[in-house]
Amino acid sequence: MERHHSDVQIEQIFISSEHNFVGHYGQPPGTSPLIERERIQCVAGKGLLGDRYFNHREDYKGQITFFSAEVFEQLCIYFGIREKPAGVLRRNVIVSGVDLPSLIGCDFEIQGVKFRGTQHCAPCEWMDVAIAPGAKEFLKENGGLRAKILTDGELHLGDAQLRIVKDVEASVSTA
Repeated sequence: MERHHSDVQIEQIFISSEHNFVGHYGQPPGTSPLIERERIQCVAGKGLLGDRYFNHREDYKGQITFFSAEVFEQLCIYFGIREKPAGVLRRNVIVSGVDLPSLIGCDFEIQGVKFRGTQHCAPCEWMDVAIAPGAKEFLKENGGLRAKILTDGELHLGDAQLRIVKDVEASVSTA
């Protein structure tokens, strides 16, 4: 059941080999740099090659994370941020032209790679450190999208088509 196509743009791609926030509660964040890429290898069931969550655990819901460029722009305006890149959010793929929460429960394809939108990528208390006090609250409904990678492939910066392959939740409830 294919729902629709839409034009999206992959604006930025980030990976980091280590966690800066996970496991650092009550301590300063780590210093593992974000690496900005023009392209990235997606490995089905495992994650992004070279990223800290690669092969994290069986059936992990956050093998890749997406974040909206439009939400980042709103965040920057609200907090008067000019000097910080979207990478401070520690999400992998910054996209424009798509309502990410609408992909929760859907199988979708971008640039030939299939994903399953699993859940909202809830912001943590570190957002207040990385961005500005109040950022966690600002992002509570728009923290991004966690997804599983269903097929191997490569994502790259630039134009892309988003194709909804199926609405998983609708097909489960009708089965």
